Amino acid sequence: MTYTLTQLGYLSYNTQLEKYQLSSGVLALGYAYVSNLKVRQLARPYLDEFARQTNMSVGLTCRDRLHMIYVENRLPPEASLLRMDIGLKLPMATTSAGRAYYCAISDKGRKVVEDAMEVKYGDDSWPQKKEGLDRAMEDYKKYGFCLSIGEWDRNINSAGVPVHLQDGTIMALTCAAPSYLVPAERLRESIARQLAMLASDIESLGV
Repeated sequence: MTYTLTQLGYLSYNTQLEKYQLSSGVLALGYAYVSNLKVRQLARPYLDEFARQTNMSVGLTCRDRLHMIYVENRLPPEASLLRMDIGLKLPMATTSAGRAYYCAISDKGRKVVEDAMEVKYGDDSWPQKKEGLDRAMEDYKKYGFCLSIGEWDRNINSAGVPVHLQDGTIMALTCAAPSYLVPAERLRESIARQLAMLASDIESLGV
């Protein structure tokens, strides 16, 4: 039972306390849960600065089954585009946040996710989704980040990197912008690398 609930995203294992705890799947990202995320509070000024420098939306996400859910999102000072509200769900297979999470989990965990995705998408759509995930894994191994170039929304380019918390939780940091503002080449060659450095800065906060 514990194994099943963990794979479904309802429980997570806390390595420091050596016991299982409720995770975002069962709490459905209620605002009380979100407000108590220490990483969200500590990372906010770093996200604000990144958004200002890159003119992109940037946010923190965590897993809910086959989706990633925004728990924080920050915008550049004068931007009104791409406001991702807290609680917004993103598909794991096609977004940079989801791909970053997928690449960072264990082989065993990845197999569970893949099996669930295969059932969800079926024979017609799953091969294309798996191809995108494989490309993301190649990027992650080479560069430490994942991209989604018009694959979730044809007008949106985004990058994602995992964030490893001290209790063993894996979150994903993601930035996104309309493709006419941030072309794929700039995202890959510059901004995605800055995002990876931002993830390291957040991890160094000791959360």
